[in-house]
Amino acid sequence: MNDTTSTVNDAKKAVKKFIEEREWQQFHSPKNLSMAIATEAAELMEHFLWVESKDSLQDLEKNRQAVEDEAADVFWALLSFCNASNINLSKALEKKLESSAKKYPIEKAKGKAVKYTQL
Repeated sequence: MNDTTSTVNDAKKAVKKFIEEREWQQFHSPKNLSMAIATEAAELMEHFLWVESKDSLQDLEKNRQAVEDEAADVFWALLSFCNASNINLSKALEKKLESSAKKYPIEKAKGKAVKYTQL
């Protein structure tokens, strides 16, 4: 798979096939999978715990393979959640981008790291 040639659907199918071959779908409730997403995200964050922001890029390079593995675990868990919950992730992202554009108009939000209620 490659980001420039693979689709979200390709990734969802690959994860679905892997899970079905092992008969794991019986464990994949929205509750369990949402918790898996959080767990995997925490494992990704753990690589940067106690690292200053300015040093995080250097730390990323030092631990690139482990960080990529954790990022893949987060993606895997998210795709599993979407498969089990019948969520069209691309459509959900499109809707989210539209609503976020309204909350964060470029002229108000550009270069600012604040919540939309503070713009």
